[in-house]
Amino acid sequence: MSTALALVQGLWVRRRIEVLPPAGGPNSGRTGDAEAALRIGIIGESTAAGCGVDGHEDGFAGALARQLAGPDRVAEWSVVGEHGATARRIRHRLLPQLTGEFDVVVVLAGANDVMARRSPEEWSEDLRAIVAELSARTGLVVVAGTPPFIAFPSLPRTLARYLAHRGAAQDAASRAVCAETGNVRFVPSPPALVDDSFFSRDGFHPGAEGYRRWAELISDAIGEVSPR
Repeated sequence: MSTALALVQGLWVRRRIEVLPPAGGPNSGRTGDAEAALRIGIIGESTAAGCGVDGHEDGFAGALARQLAGPDRVAEWSVVGEHGATARRIRHRLLPQLTGEFDVVVVLAGANDVMARRSPEEWSEDLRAIVAELSARTGLVVVAGTPPFIAFPSLPRTLARYLAHRGAAQDAASRAVCAETGNVRFVPSPPALVDDSFFSRDGFHPGAEGYRRWAELISDAIGEVSPR
């Protein structure tokens, strides 16, 4: 694997890939009108921000709320996300914005840390602080694995292999951090999750179908969850 070639390809990809805006509309919502609701929080980078869809109803938050809501239960969701955010920024700038208590919080982060060449040790330090804060006021914290870069149609093969290698090391660090706390769970993002229909027009962020499938994966890993 040529690191130099991967870095050159990375610069080329940054110039080539369209920068999609975050989802428009409100950053919170409900699946229904019942008083008792499952409280869901989403925090992280551009995927948390809903880049690739017009509104959060079509993004990860809306999709996960629909997956977790039952026939006699509604779900309410809140999102704090930012395009380009690393775990360091999430820890210090975004986490204070996700206020209140939750039944489930999903952390969508890591892609920017991989692309910024942050070390697994740096990632672990920030992730540990994030989940420590969230686990104290959340029934279950879910940390999603790094995206399967190897399957991204927008990435040249050398760059995709380089990012996948770094992503695997970061995921190993995530597993170790998540294992330290009882109500924190790591959910990997396997290459089988994605194909061409998963992505928005930039070939990098999910579209509505991609967010739906990703939310289904996370929902299956969560299993049954009830309001606290």
